[in-house]
Amino acid sequence: MAKELNEDTGFTVSIKTLVGIGAAMATIISMWFMLQADIADAKELPKAPDPEVTRMEFDMKDQMIRQTIMTTQEDVKEIKKSIEKIENKLYE
Repeated sequence: MAKELNEDTGFTVSIKTLVGIGAAMATIISMWFMLQADIADAKELPKAPDPEVTRMEFDMKDQMIRQTIMTTQEDVKEIKKSIEKIENKLYE
């Protein structure tokens, strides 16, 4: 049967448990205030400048992308040849 809670219901808590709860609360509260202080400090820092892409960097990335596309195209051609060989062996 379930016990009924009322004004006369009592429970016991050891001192050790109370100290543990107090330490946990103190830790959480101190972490909260430290986080708030870090946020306040971060708000005061100057903004980072927008990254500027140079023409040389753009050209290098463009060249890399084009080379990747060409390599992928060659790989696709090789895969198509392999598939054709497999189909020929399979259906002959």
